[in-house]
Amino acid sequence: MRIWDIPPENLCRNHLLGEHRELHAIWAILTQGKKGYSKHPETLRWKGKLKCLYLRHEKLIGEMRRRGYKHNSPLKIELATGDEIQTEYVDSIKDQVRILKNKKCGCIV
Repeated sequence: MRIWDIPPENLCRNHLLGEHRELHAIWAILTQGKKGYSKHPETLRWKGKLKCLYLRHEKLIGEMRRRGYKHNSPLKIELATGDEIQTEYVDSIKDQVRILKNKKCGCIV
């Protein structure tokens, strides 16, 4: 489970679509009280930062549309409360770049 802190336009297809899927899972955990992965560090760093998570989602779908993908799973903006800037990281941005470079997947980092 991961929400990258890398610009969406730098992500390969698999990481872009995978992050979108996982963002929806985290959103459901935090807004609907779902239990799966509720204690995961990636989920915990978004507690109190639904506005920031919502904004990340908007960036992801902007990039998805730019690449020609359809998007049919909007988030409810009225639930986008809390901080709009993420300051907590599971892995530093520098480490995220290293992780993606090592995957040799097509991400531009």
